[in-house]
Amino acid sequence: MVRKGDSTIGIRRDVPVHLGDRSYTITIGAELIASGDAADQIAAIAKGARAAIVTHPNLRALYGETLATMLSLRGCETIFCEVEEGETFKHLATVERLYHQFVEAQLDRRCLIIALGGGVIGDTAGFAAATYLRGLRLIQIPTTLLAQVDASIGGKTGVNLPQGKNLVGAFYQPSLVLIDISTLKTLPIRELRAGLAEVLKYGIIYDQAFFEETYQALPQLLSYDVEALTKAVARSCEIKAEVVAQDETEQGLRAILNFGHTLGHALEAATAYERYLHGEAVAIGMVAAALVGEEMGITSHETTRQIISALQQAGLPTRFPSEVPLPEVLEIMHRDKKVINGKTRFILARAIGKVEIVPDVPDAVVQKALERHRAGLFSP
Repeated sequence: MVRKGDSTIGIRRDVPVHLGDRSYTITIGAELIASGDAADQIAAIAKGARAAIVTHPNLRALYGETLATMLSLRGCETIFCEVEEGETFKHLATVERLYHQFVEAQLDRRCLIIALGGGVIGDTAGFAAATYLRGLRLIQIPTTLLAQVDASIGGKTGVNLPQGKNLVGAFYQPSLVLIDISTLKTLPIRELRAGLAEVLKYGIIYDQAFFEETYQALPQLLSYDVEALTKAVARSCEIKAEVVAQDETEQGLRAILNFGHTLGHALEAATAYERYLHGEAVAIGMVAAALVGEEMGITSHETTRQIISALQQAGLPTRFPSEVPLPEVLEIMHRDKKVINGKTRFILARAIGKVEIVPDVPDAVVQKALERHRAGLFSP
C-alpha cells in the first residue's frame, strides 16, 4: 500500500508480511523518526508498556534520543541499552550483556525491545528479545540499507560462533518494522554499496525487471536519492515478504534468499569478519555461485556476465581473494547451517530472475569454480 504524506515526508509504503497471528507491517518512508510517525506506531503497540532501545552511541545521538523523546510524549517510557556495532561483536557475549541490562532495568513480559541500528544490532537484539523471559515483543528500526532490505525482515535472529556465521539463533518475528529512509543520509558510501548487493540479489533470484530497474537506477541510488531508495527498499521488502509468507522457517523456497551466502558466509568467517562487510562478501559469493552454476551446466556465461557487471557498477568487489586458502573455505562451508546431511546446498541461477535449489554440489565443482574465480578466468 502506498500512502501520501506531507511535502516533507513524501511517499510512504506499507508492506504486509502475512504469517497468520504473527503477521506484521513494514512501513517505509522518509523522516519516520523525526515526524513522530515511528513513535505513534510504537506507542500504539506498547499501550503504556516500557521499551528498551538497543543501539550504539552514535545512533543514540543521531536518532535514539529523538525517538525516546517522541515516545515519552506518547506515554511510553524508554531506557537505552548500548552495544558495539560490527560483525566482530555479533556473539553470545553481547547477548549476555543485553540480558544483564534487561535485568537491571527490570524489564517484564509486557515490555518492548526496539532494535535501532544495522543488521548486527537487529540480529543480536532480536535474539535477546526472543530468549529473554521466553520472548519480549520486538520492533526493528534498521538504519543501514542492508538491514532495511534483509536482516530486519523475516524473523531470523542470531549470533556467530568462531566456527561459523549465524550458528546460534531463532526464528522470531517482530511486531513491526519501521524503515526510515532518512537514516541512510548518514550511512557511509561503502555501507550503502554493501546494501545494494542484497537489493541486486532480489532481482537475480526473483524479478528480472527489478534487476534491470535497479541496474539503471544505480547512479541515483549511489547519490542517496530518497525516491530511488524508497522504491528499491520497498520492492526488496515485497519480495522477501512474499517468500517468507510461503516458507517462514526455510524448509524450501526461503532458501533462495541465500543466493551468494554459502560462500559469502565462508569468506567472512575465513577473514575473521574483519575484511569484508556482509554485502561485500555476498557480492563475491554471488559471482562464485554463478561460476559454480556454470560448472554444473545451469548458469549461462551471459547470466554470470550480467551479475558481475551490475555488482561492479555498484562499486562492489567481485573477485575471490587469492590469499584465502581454498581448503579453509571449503571446511567452513561444510559447517554452514545450510548443509543438510553433509551435503552442500547451493542456490544457482538459471537466468536473471530465476534460481533453483541444488541440494548436493560436489566439492570438486566448488573448488574448480573458486580456482577460476581467484584467477579471474571470467569476463566482467
